[in-house]
Amino acid sequence: VKLVESGGGLVQPGGSLKLSCAASGFTFSMYTMAWVRQPPGKGLEWVSDINPIGDITSYADSVKGRFTISRDNVKNTLYLQMNRLKPEDTALYYCMKGAQRGQGTQVTVSS
Repeated sequence: VKLVESGGGLVQPGGSLKLSCAASGFTFSMYTMAWVRQPPGKGLEWVSDINPIGDITSYADSVKGRFTISRDNVKNTLYLQMNRLKPEDTALYYCMKGAQRGQGTQVTVSS
């Protein structure tokens, strides 16, 4: 299993970013996938997940209405569109398959 996140960066409050996670080494279309994050000095926090065919999604209350998870089962890629970002969204973001995760991509929201 290989999960490679990208798309993080520094953005001002109210801005947007789109994260991607390129998956390989398994049949991507058969698995629920998730995004989790780790704020500085804190533990992992579940953000969102999506079922294998992409028609059922769930979100943490802290991101509901601002973030959108999606997937492309042809490209074996998971996405997280993040809008109206807040400083408290600052974290290292990981995509996850079960208990497996990539190296993460850093999102920093600051003016």
